[in-house]
Amino acid sequence: MKFITAVFKPSRLDAVLDAVTAAGASGVTVTEVRGYGRQQGKTEVYRGAEYEVKLLPKVKVEIAVPDSAVERVVEAISTSANTQKIGDGKIFVVDLEQALRIRTGEKDESALTN
Repeated sequence: MKFITAVFKPSRLDAVLDAVTAAGASGVTVTEVRGYGRQQGKTEVYRGAEYEVKLLPKVKVEIAVPDSAVERVVEAISTSANTQKIGDGKIFVVDLEQALRIRTGEKDESALTN
């Protein structure tokens, strides 16, 4: 099992959710976050005054998937979050040691499926 974390532009959220669902993800956690990478923030103008925004709004999506679905889900996120512009985001994949469905007690891959 793997745990996929993706951080990307909020405007791409609906497309990413549709894509990962079609790729076989059965559950997704979404969090609104703020941060920066290579962009190092940006300068904006508000009421004629220029100011620097260091932490940009992003969306973090977390998905636990069986090993067989990892490549499909990562490809789905990569394709649907891509705008060909700086700040498109990152995808991280790490090993997931254990999963447990609290209600039924199912463990590991059986806990990840519907």
